[in-house]
Amino acid sequence: MAGRGSSPSGFRRSRAHKAVHRARTLLRRSAVDYFRGGGSDWAPLAVLLLSVPLLAALTLRWPEWCPPETLVLPLIAGGMVLRPASLLGLYGATAVALVVETAMLDHGPRGEEPVTPGTVLVVGAVALSALLVAQFRSRVGVPWRRGSTMLFDLRERIRAQSALPPLPSGWHREMSLRPAGGQSFSGDFVVAARTGEGGRTLEAVLTDVSGKGMDAASRSLLLSGAFGGLLGSLPPRDFLPAANGYLLRQEWDEGFATSVYLVLDLDTGDYQLFSAGHLPGVQLDADLGQWRRVAAEGPLLGVWAGAEFEPVRGHLGPGDVLMLFSDGLVERSGRDLDDGVDRLTGEAERYIPTGFRGAAWHLIESLAKDVNDDRALLLICRG
Repeated sequence: MAGRGSSPSGFRRSRAHKAVHRARTLLRRSAVDYFRGGGSDWAPLAVLLLSVPLLAALTLRWPEWCPPETLVLPLIAGGMVLRPASLLGLYGATAVALVVETAMLDHGPRGEEPVTPGTVLVVGAVALSALLVAQFRSRVGVPWRRGSTMLFDLRERIRAQSALPPLPSGWHREMSLRPAGGQSFSGDFVVAARTGEGGRTLEAVLTDVSGKGMDAASRSLLLSGAFGGLLGSLPPRDFLPAANGYLLRQEWDEGFATSVYLVLDLDTGDYQLFSAGHLPGVQLDADLGQWRRVAAEGPLLGVWAGAEFEPVRGHLGPGDVLMLFSDGLVERSGRDLDDGVDRLTGEAERYIPTGFRGAAWHLIESLAKDVNDDRALLLICRG
């Protein structure tokens, strides 16, 4: 009997608990959808609609401190958070507020008329600008709440893909990327991985995508992901042909790239260097104390199908250094390429006593700090 008597209250508590749980779930989903730009914009629309009569009332009460031009504030906010259809409703409320302000202030005791034709033009221009922004967001499908987050994520993904793997004792590696114009995005990228049995092989690719900075960022991210997936999946001789075929299939208007591909045996120091229209690398022979160029031949990536790439072979002994770089580091208008490479090797000799620790960043800083081009330098040193 006691169990039967208590069942209605227990049932009600269960129903209440389920109702609270559904409400919390709905609220959480609505908040997530709103942050991602997929939720309704009724809440910000309601807030902005309420702000319009509030600003109008302040203008009627204190026109010196709250002029009619303050109505542009909800319009600016609406352009960032509202959909175009909702924004039109906000425009209607703003227009009514302007009419009311004009009528009330014109017949006020002080005979003030702050709503001038210039005020109407300013409010109209801001409204048009906000509508264009809202239409652009709607067309692209990226809400303002996620736009900066997506750009930050894009930058971090490019940096993560460009990270070099740790090398065994006796080896040192460095890489530095510097985008054009101080931007966060570069058309140059490096991908590298330890492959083979026990990770005894280092495969690294330095690529210079056509364009620079933001213009090449999306293509750079796409190619770096594709090239990173190819590393270790194909024999070295097949890597650049596969990359070339990938670029051709994209059918980009600016679809070419230069690339240099290093395959280094970390046990012996023997390496193969493939090039797809890229600048030659330079190697320091520690025994002779001289720099020499390591130049392989091959066409640009993404130009024609069936391209073949022949490697040049070399060896890194104790104290030897191999540097691979993009053209932004050594090329200058009105100056021969050889002069730029000579300047690079001359500056690099300063770091021989220190084992080239921190050399990559400092070399770009000293040789091409303010160059309006993407710059990349990959340095491999055997101790």
